[in-house]
Amino acid sequence: MRFVDVCSGGGGLALGLEQAGFTPALLVDNNKDACNTLRENRPEWKVLEEDLLDFVPDEHKESYDVDLLSAGLPRVNAVTAAKKGELYEEVKLLEATALLVHPLRPKALLVENSPDLVESPRFESVRATFREELDHLGYRYKWFVLNAADFGVPQDRKQGVLVALREDYFGSFRPPAPTVTSHTSLGEALLPSMSSKGWHGAEDWAAQATSLAPTLIGGSKKHGGADLGQTGSKRAWARMGICGLSLENDVPKPDFDWRPGNDGEARLRITVDQAAILQSFPQEWTITGKKTARFRQIAPACPPPVGKALGTAIAAALNG
Repeated sequence: MRFVDVCSGGGGLALGLEQAGFTPALLVDNNKDACNTLRENRPEWKVLEEDLLDFVPDEHKESYDVDLLSAGLPRVNAVTAAKKGELYEEVKLLEATALLVHPLRPKALLVENSPDLVESPRFESVRATFREELDHLGYRYKWFVLNAADFGVPQDRKQGVLVALREDYFGSFRPPAPTVTSHTSLGEALLPSMSSKGWHGAEDWAAQATSLAPTLIGGSKKHGGADLGQTGSKRAWARMGICGLSLENDVPKPDFDWRPGNDGEARLRITVDQAAILQSFPQEWTITGKKTARFRQIAPACPPPVGKALGTAIAAALNG
């Protein structure tokens, strides 16, 4: 089964689809560092460094007759849309993906984004664009929300999903069921890393970080560099003993001073590599670029286990 992936980023969705048995015919992204990441890890993949809005399928014949068109598009947020009106680019990319179905005519379409895309009235016009295009072309489709934690990812990370299939395949499609029976806490996920250089307080920290990690966000080009998001998100991390103001360059040394309740600069920070752990990227997957560039590929990614689960469900429908 072959697929075209647009807005591929650091490769989380594409990697998960590969694990589900799909082979990429073409991956498209306009970020140089992200394209370097894809080429570094999979030299055999064809990667096109180009903006989706400029993508012309006629110039890339390998994008035709694929089984799946997938899109891990920049996440939309209803609050941001209401307060700042900054989502013009994100909405344009969503609409471009909807219109791309017509020339490519894949057997299936997969769009992964935020729950707001599925649930918020503010994005009804975007859903209408997909609805009109898919109805016109004879696809049937389903919008739904899942939580990455149910697939082994140590985050409370809800994801909005659209899956569309041609009429003759849709009846066999079922949204993926959870693959784990218990969730992995932030402490469990990061304890091996936190203790890797002998930090004496690692187990004490992990013992109080017993919940799922908050949704990993931040690193937006519009709002600065490598941090863990806006005020509300930073508060959630603070309750887990993590300072969200920035990312650390290395894990704690043996004498690192951390105590529950420490404020500001004294609080523990995570590293970019630890952010990749929280997104369930495999250890061998290399994210290229400097710290902020790497984090910008990791934070918005679709965790590979979720991509694998979605790909497996789509493959089961295509195989009847």
